[in-house]
Amino acid sequence: MYPRVCVLCAAVLVAGVAIFVWPIRVLAADQPVIETLLETQTTNLGQPIEYPTGYAAKITAVIVTLAPGEETGRHRHAVPLYGQVLSGQVTIDYGAHGSKTYKAGEAFMEAVGTWHNGHNSGDETLRILAIFMGAEGVPNVERP
Repeated sequence: MYPRVCVLCAAVLVAGVAIFVWPIRVLAADQPVIETLLETQTTNLGQPIEYPTGYAAKITAVIVTLAPGEETGRHRHAVPLYGQVLSGQVTIDYGAHGSKTYKAGEAFMEAVGTWHNGHNSGDETLRILAIFMGAEGVPNVERP
């Protein structure tokens, strides 16, 4: 009789552990994988990131597409801009500040208030996700 009680207690213990552990494993398997692409307080030229004040917030997300050799044209941004290269390669010329090249999968915080020109320096179509953290009434892009 005693061995049967031990087996029964062991079975109840195993079942109890399975009941409490199984949902935790299921929840852990269902959790999203989070990969940090960029965490910064400065732009790619070392400028502190500052949001426009005195205006209503306005977030704009666009995809910029350039064929090989194509350029954005000289421009600057008055608001912070997060860039994520989806495909291809971009080289951004900042004049006296030099140039920076980003490839597919790389992220950056674009310079603010600095004239620059981006061009597709790769052999394939360039696609950049650009997210402007702007404000109503403040232009995302300024051209000369």
